[in-house]
Amino acid sequence: MAGRSGRSSTVDVRKRHNILMVSDFFYPNFGGVESHIYYLSQCLLKLGHKVVVMTHSYGNRSGVRYMTSGLKVYYIPWRPFLMQNTLPTFYLTLPIMRTILIRERISVVHGHQAFSTLCHEALMHSRTMGYKVIFTDHSLYGFADIGSIHMNKVLQFTLAGVNQAICVSHTSKENTVLRSGIHPEKVFVVPNAVDTAMFNPAPKRLNCDEIIVVVISRLVYRKGADLLVEVIPEVCNLFPNVCFIIGGDGPKRVRLEEMREKYSLQDRVTMLGAVPHAQVRSVLISGHIFLNSSLTEAFCIAILEAASCGLLTVSTRVLPDDMIVLAEPVPSDMVLAIKKAIDILPTIDPHAMHLRMKDLYSWHDVARRTEIVYDRALQCPNENLLQRLSRYLNCGTWAGKLFCVVMIIDFLLWRLLELWQPSNDIEVVPDLNVNEHQDADIPCGFKETRS
Repeated sequence: MAGRSGRSSTVDVRKRHNILMVSDFFYPNFGGVESHIYYLSQCLLKLGHKVVVMTHSYGNRSGVRYMTSGLKVYYIPWRPFLMQNTLPTFYLTLPIMRTILIRERISVVHGHQAFSTLCHEALMHSRTMGYKVIFTDHSLYGFADIGSIHMNKVLQFTLAGVNQAICVSHTSKENTVLRSGIHPEKVFVVPNAVDTAMFNPAPKRLNCDEIIVVVISRLVYRKGADLLVEVIPEVCNLFPNVCFIIGGDGPKRVRLEEMREKYSLQDRVTMLGAVPHAQVRSVLISGHIFLNSSLTEAFCIAILEAASCGLLTVSTRVLPDDMIVLAEPVPSDMVLAIKKAIDILPTIDPHAMHLRMKDLYSWHDVARRTEIVYDRALQCPNENLLQRLSRYLNCGTWAGKLFCVVMIIDFLLWRLLELWQPSNDIEVVPDLNVNEHQDADIPCGFKETRS
């Protein structure tokens, strides 16, 4: 597929890639994966690459939109089925996927998040058509429950065909390698980052007479919402001057509201509901401590945003020890961690913490490291169908045979599409001139136009 990518045959100091980011999770939905894709794309654009995003439609948002710095987004007409995921179709996305790849002269397809149905289908189709594919895993998963068992098998199928993989932490890499069986040498660790220009501390340090604990998270089991139900009443009982602000929505919100009613904490626990990303900083700078109760977290961007705003964090190990208080995911230990955070709060300098975060976590550094992974992927040798099928056979006695059948059908459908509408009949879109954006800083928000 090198001929279709439109890339020059000469080797430059920095190769220009035409990248397609694919995930079910993107703006206007807000979350860690959404932010990761957006900021990474902006920095890759600034490095001179072409970046296009493909996701499903959101409400009446369908078709092609342009965001800041000419970032092009295809909102394909697929509706979310469950938790912002599209219904698995296996082959129905192949025609539109093929059209986008040819129209945009894509050279690298980069899928995000193991939970994304669209990501798995896009990577499958891309490998069938001979494109180089990258996968980024953003979360940790178990091995025992029925959901994790099925998800791990799907991940094994997807990663059997990728050229390279990226994980956001070393713990995430170990988890992904164990779950999927991918060779560790194909997995790179590239951490998340934070937009320190957007997330900065309040101009004046807050008074510690009343201590505000901020929680911003999806209110689901995996994010530890059930832990909050037990931790918050205990902390409020021990510390009369502590209040909570909870931002986020989800199925566990009802339990938190019931807890607030049961212990009469309406004046000490504020439920904000879903918080738009542009308003997250204003919520963070109103607090002293950020509480992350997630049960499985590969690398939480919300923690970085809170630390960049100068909040002391109670969570799992992600930041340096003097910027975070660690706790086991049990109520008693989390209460002790919050007590410890309250004790050391007077020693925290929010502005000094912000400057350290600016040095430690940079999206520009993430983009440069991801650029190296793209270079490595393009150096991988091209494989025919038989060579790829041999890897799928190793995925299990029965699963391996099933995966081979899925890929053979996908290949046959692709060849039929080639006969019905040859690649030369698909119009290639001209690239936008984004040179004027190269020297500008990435803005805090994003603007959008229709096409």
